[in-house]
Amino acid sequence: MDLELRHLKTIRAIADAGSLTKAATALGLAQPALSAQLKRIERALGGELFERGRHGVRATALGEFVLARARVVLPAVSGLREEALRFGREWAGGTGFRLGATHGPLLGGLVDRLAAAQPGARVTTHTSWSEREIASRTADGRLDFALVGTCGASPPPESESLVWREVARDPVFVMLSTDHPLAASAEIDLARLAGEAWTDVPGDGCFADCFTAACARAGFTPSSVYETDVASCVHLVQVGRAVGLCRATFPPTPGLVTRPLSGTPLYWRHLLGWHPQSPARDTAPTVFAQTRAAHADAAARSKSYTAWLAAPSRGLTRGASDGTPQLP
Repeated sequence: MDLELRHLKTIRAIADAGSLTKAATALGLAQPALSAQLKRIERALGGELFERGRHGVRATALGEFVLARARVVLPAVSGLREEALRFGREWAGGTGFRLGATHGPLLGGLVDRLAAAQPGARVTTHTSWSEREIASRTADGRLDFALVGTCGASPPPESESLVWREVARDPVFVMLSTDHPLAASAEIDLARLAGEAWTDVPGDGCFADCFTAACARAGFTPSSVYETDVASCVHLVQVGRAVGLCRATFPPTPGLVTRPLSGTPLYWRHLLGWHPQSPARDTAPTVFAQTRAAHADAAARSKSYTAWLAAPSRGLTRGASDGTPQLP
């Protein structure tokens, strides 16, 4: 594993909090996920960074060495990005939208809505599997807006540099072949899928760890998980090779159905971010409103999501302006 800035931020957060439990709360992670991440970081750096005790954690000699460097590197990188934003920001007179997004159902709808609302504006897009890449490009001024997602309550990348607004929260659904024995179920208990192979798109957030933790709570460990592009995920589900994980807004697709998981063990937050000092801040309310509308359109096209939302026990709240569904 290559050492990244987020790893240094994690080490600093643990040292500042003095315990894994407090650090996990501050980072918006489950403690098992943070512990697993720390072990990977320690393997990459060649030794233990913290001594664990009844009263929390204390940095080892190696940990103090790494922390000293982190406290120099992190502010320097933050300052570099601020200077790069001021120096190299590209903006064509405020008449365009440079959108960055991870692969998902909302980018196309947002482009369509912005192009229809402002026909004279130039709209460009950049996509990546990496939420961190999209956020980094927005932080240093190469993109105006970042449209990404995070698992559960985990914080978005570049949270110190960007303003983030939550567009919506979706439950994570499961994709099944139309021939699957559970395809006709209204909802599916995750434990009933214990013997299945799984498929999902890649990402650099904590979703994989959260999924593994959800499976553990259901009493099993996934036998295999195929991380691949959307088209390949769909194919693996259609031919019965795997079941897939997807957002509830996944569009209707021949040969498969999407179904909610009982108790909503996983959910996904759609987020829109921008730099507070960039000219994009002036158009942020418009872009945010159009993004929420694009989400509402995508949700309405999914029969399984519409049925899930209609359940009287769901306890959903809705956005005041456009009715976008929100989980509590």
